[in-house]
Amino acid sequence: MLEITWLGHGTFQLKTEGGEVFLLDPWVEGNPAYPKSHKISKLDAMLISHGHFDHIHDAVPLAKKFSPKVVAIYETCAWLESKGVSNCGAMNKGGTQQVGSVAVTMTHAVHSCGILEDDGKIVYGGEACGYVLRLADGRSLYFAGDTNVFSDMALIADLYHPDLAFLPIGDLFTMGPREAAMACRLLRVKEVIPMHFGTFPPLIGRPEALVGLTDTEVWALEPGQTMSW
Repeated sequence: MLEITWLGHGTFQLKTEGGEVFLLDPWVEGNPAYPKSHKISKLDAMLISHGHFDHIHDAVPLAKKFSPKVVAIYETCAWLESKGVSNCGAMNKGGTQQVGSVAVTMTHAVHSCGILEDDGKIVYGGEACGYVLRLADGRSLYFAGDTNVFSDMALIADLYHPDLAFLPIGDLFTMGPREAAMACRLLRVKEVIPMHFGTFPPLIGRPEALVGLTDTEVWALEPGQTMSW
């Protein structure tokens, strides 16, 4: 059994049956959708899809506090190491590495990946990516990160057979519900968890719009809500 907690925007906490805690795209401080009652007290691994502030903002302080395994594309890991983060597991698209009990495969994403420095300059962070996580019980989930729909999602379905997908639906900076519905068809997943919507007014996509466009079961979580899968 996997416990999934949405922490608002694109940030999720996963707790495995063995008690390992994974954090996906850590944005805590300044995240208007982050549930204020939620406290991170344990962290075994962080997975970062790309270097935009709303997906990497708290990676450095959390890494220094908990010393988790930090997984990201090579260039983003290099930037994190320059900020004092240790135990980085750099990888690239198509690669797989074991992170605790979970096999993590990096997939493609259609998005940008500049990292905004404190002085306002944007540095190269590699490319945006997604992840397939294969659990110890053999089930797989797909965390898309920020992306538009792309036809190679069909390859993700053929290669990794995910049962559950985490897909952005907010529009403007990612795909909206129409594109996410197509992604569900390409991925052939049984369930989908919408993310990256409603945090700011321009992110207008909503789960109810996706429900009307797909036969995939839509799990519309509220920030702070935990569900078992």
